[in-house]
Amino acid sequence: MARIRRLINEWEPTIYHVMSRTALDGFPLDDIEKDTLVDLIKSFSKLYLVDVLGFCIMGNHFHLMVRVYPQDHYSDDEMLSRLRRFFGKKKTVSKHQLPFYRSKLSSLSEFVKEIKQGFTRYYNKKHNRRGFFWGQRYKSVMIENSDALLNCLAYIDLNPVRAAMVDQPEDYRWCTLGYLVQSGNKDRLLSLEFGVERLNKLGFKERLAAYREFVYEIGALVSKKGKSIEPEILEKQRAKGFNISSMDCLKYKTRYFTDSAIIGSRKYVAQTYSQFADLFNHRKEKKPVPIRGMDSVYSLKRLVH
Repeated sequence: MARIRRLINEWEPTIYHVMSRTALDGFPLDDIEKDTLVDLIKSFSKLYLVDVLGFCIMGNHFHLMVRVYPQDHYSDDEMLSRLRRFFGKKKTVSKHQLPFYRSKLSSLSEFVKEIKQGFTRYYNKKHNRRGFFWGQRYKSVMIENSDALLNCLAYIDLNPVRAAMVDQPEDYRWCTLGYLVQSGNKDRLLSLEFGVERLNKLGFKERLAAYREFVYEIGALVSKKGKSIEPEILEKQRAKGFNISSMDCLKYKTRYFTDSAIIGSRKYVAQTYSQFADLFNHRKEKKPVPIRGMDSVYSLKRLVH
């Protein structure tokens, strides 16, 4: 039987929920693999004509919510600027090449393929193996920018709770809420909207609280497909108005003290890195990154294993 043609809207900005599973047994996506996959999504989202609205990386699959823009959405100058920022001086791009790039970079299939192929190369090299990493072709669902998007984002964020990996979605840093709260939306990976017009009229803090309320209320309902958010956790969040306090932020920042390679002042991190730079498996020089919520405290990511 022939495969059903994928539903793709090439004429206007369209939101898709993308899902893909590994071809390997068990749960091959460990912490470092999850970080690498997030980095690939982050990198290619700066090149392709997409907004990342949400994601969740699990042990054997991932979810990705993206808005894809049609190829004529950006002007020639904006396209050239985007390409030059991504490729840098190593590649020259002329206006004559723009039709090719417009077609490629507005393609959901090309975007997902680059992410998955990039990860497969990384994983195979790390584990000294060959062959496929991902299973059958990815699934994609077109989502209306409405309550449907809000519900789908909540479903994605509740994956680690349903799987009994965490009690609260923010505790899991490889999902939308975890990334927003723990990293402060580092490098502006996520487009900070949740699909409902009334939420997008609010400031970010109020918008995040409203989204968390929706996720927690839905997540506390008894589910036949996994664990629910415990009633006492829901009540505590209700009492706080679903806001993230400074102490909450500090609690989530503590992961930097175990997941980083170097922590301290900017000067200390830079000087220490220079002494051990040859141990870091990176082509570009790594730079100290400020930890949000901690004044004058910087970190450097752990060495690649």
